[in-house]
Amino acid sequence: MASRHDPQCIRLFMTRIPLRHGNPARHFRPVALLVTAAALLAPALASAQSLVTDGGDAGTTDAASAAGSPPNPLGATVLRMGLRQDVPLRSDGTDADDLNTLIEGAQNLPEPTIDGDNAGRTADDGTGIRLGSFMLRPTINESINGERTRIGGSETRRTYAATAVNGTLSSDWSRHALTVTAEGTHERNLSGNASTKPEGRIDADLRLDLADQTVAHLTGGYAFQRESTSDPNAVSGATTQAGVNRYSTGASLSRDFGILRGTASLAAVRSTYGSARFADGSRLSLGDRDRWAVEGRLRLGYELSPALIPFIEASLGRAIYDDARDSSGYARSSHSYGGRGGLQFDFGEKLRGEFGIGYATVDYEDARLASLGAVTLDGTLFWSPHRGTDVDVGLRTTLQDSTAAGVSGWREYQWTAGLSQQVLTRLTARLTGSVTQRNFSASPDETDWQTGFDLIWNLNRYFDLTANLGYEHTGNASGPDSNLVRAGIGVSLRR
Repeated sequence: MASRHDPQCIRLFMTRIPLRHGNPARHFRPVALLVTAAALLAPALASAQSLVTDGGDAGTTDAASAAGSPPNPLGATVLRMGLRQDVPLRSDGTDADDLNTLIEGAQNLPEPTIDGDNAGRTADDGTGIRLGSFMLRPTINESINGERTRIGGSETRRTYAATAVNGTLSSDWSRHALTVTAEGTHERNLSGNASTKPEGRIDADLRLDLADQTVAHLTGGYAFQRESTSDPNAVSGATTQAGVNRYSTGASLSRDFGILRGTASLAAVRSTYGSARFADGSRLSLGDRDRWAVEGRLRLGYELSPALIPFIEASLGRAIYDDARDSSGYARSSHSYGGRGGLQFDFGEKLRGEFGIGYATVDYEDARLASLGAVTLDGTLFWSPHRGTDVDVGLRTTLQDSTAAGVSGWREYQWTAGLSQQVLTRLTARLTGSVTQRNFSASPDETDWQTGFDLIWNLNRYFDLTANLGYEHTGNASGPDSNLVRAGIGVSLRR
């Protein structure tokens, strides 16, 4: 049987949040249950919000604004065109996007797309389904795609149909706000035998506008993904990588003290792993990677002006594995520590973002595993030089756990950039790119390059035509390089 720690693992290129092979409907049951629960609880929440003691400022800055960026739009679009980015794990092994949403108020946002809810869709454009004091905005996209993957001298091709469904449920209250976003994608191969990549995710955010310039956020979510074969922890030789379930919850409290702005937050993520499957039908359980991860953060900012706020931030985390030792006999539970300072800037819709520099470290319980540390660079930039043009840039540093015997983990640096341009009144184009570098202590670095080009033609308020083209190159230090090319066309229906 192939070793899960063999460095000569085959690396593919498209990372999503995939579902297992088989009946994909069963993986969307948790999503459907959460959406149903949100709809059932909506009237009660609408009534409860009117009972909160008045006296707060309706214009109170929420946790996202306190962090220097708008609310996380993750899940607000039905189709993520072009090549998808990795969702790397933080030093405690939890989903970086989950921690951004739960703890940081989505400071490092994913690249916005030009389709779905982000494409010319406003609150009063006539779309949406009214459900009492809530507005539901569903979207469905059907597309035909072609994909070619080349690893060394071998090449695989496939043609597939993809169905992407997205919904956003948002409140329309005078105070407080509840937002629930859900998305899922199912693929069906029309030719070729390459693995499909279905996915699903749901996130909820309840914002409470409390008194005296105070805002609280209660968040929760669920996501399913199949571990990417390009991940260093992927099982070598497996035809299907293990499925990963993540359940997240968090709370934050932000308050303005005159020229000082403070935020305290706490988040927890539960990660469980399934089994990797091989061509002969055998399975390898990865249950030794199941874990809890908890992280708390404190942040203090000083308002030089409404547009410029320097800040300092400290974080403390704990990762606890269900098994005291993994399959190789190592105790990988750990403590993580971090600190950084930076500048948050907000010049309105034209220019906003933040940049921070600091240091993070992870100490493992097993004395045989060396501590992992790195200088961290994190930031976001949103710039609109003129109407119809939007530029976004992201920078993120993470520390990730390894599963290889004797190896603690690696440092990962990711740079992303996107340019959206309204070419014509009903035609929008978007160009994206990213570079991900993995720094290993005992082996050469790896670099992944991605770029994508998307077009969307808005037929009317309900229909869009979409087209996308993407390319990805992975330079594998321990094996052959890989290249992927993808192209597709589709149609979106939104309500």
